[in-house]
Amino acid sequence: MADDSGSDTRIRDGYAARAGEYTELFGDIGQMDDVDRGRIGRWADGVGGRILDAGCGPGHWTAFLADRGADVEGIDLVPDFIAGASARFPQIPYRVASLTDVAIPADSLGGVLAWYSLIHTPPEEMDAVLAEFARAVAPGGGLLVGFCRGPRVEPFDHAVTTAWYWPVDELARRLDVAGFDVVEAAARTDPGVRPHGAISARRRAELSA
Repeated sequence: MADDSGSDTRIRDGYAARAGEYTELFGDIGQMDDVDRGRIGRWADGVGGRILDAGCGPGHWTAFLADRGADVEGIDLVPDFIAGASARFPQIPYRVASLTDVAIPADSLGGVLAWYSLIHTPPEEMDAVLAEFARAVAPGGGLLVGFCRGPRVEPFDHAVTTAWYWPVDELARRLDVAGFDVVEAAARTDPGVRPHGAISARRRAELSA
């Protein structure tokens, strides 16, 4: 793995301190919204090839995809998450890795799921993460991102560590720069939770130099 960025250390240390609590609160697929399960399931069904659950946390979405028959692997910065996911879902490969260095050969993935795993990435580091996804995904492969939606790129206080809101249009622009074509974008606001955004994209055949 490449050397940690400052944000990698911040994120890893923040979640390591609360990994058990986070898994108890959010680590069961039954706790996830039906709309999200449907969206992620439909997306995965259309992916040909291996899927990387990038920032898999407790590993529940990885297991959800595996249960649908996907060839899937989960990565996360937090060793406690990886240990817990490996214990709960021993049939699925999990490993520690950074989103800026997923340690996968170029053009080898069918798709990347980044479901709320980019919310703690500072805006100045987002392009590097998306470029790494584009490097790893084969031409025509998919990317599905879930994120906290807002009217502008701005930080907010999160229970673990600083996170950022993103407008759909701005994140779509960043994806375009990285080499992805947006296929679908969605937004919703549910009572009692932060506004949600989701973008499905497809990697172009040629990446910019």
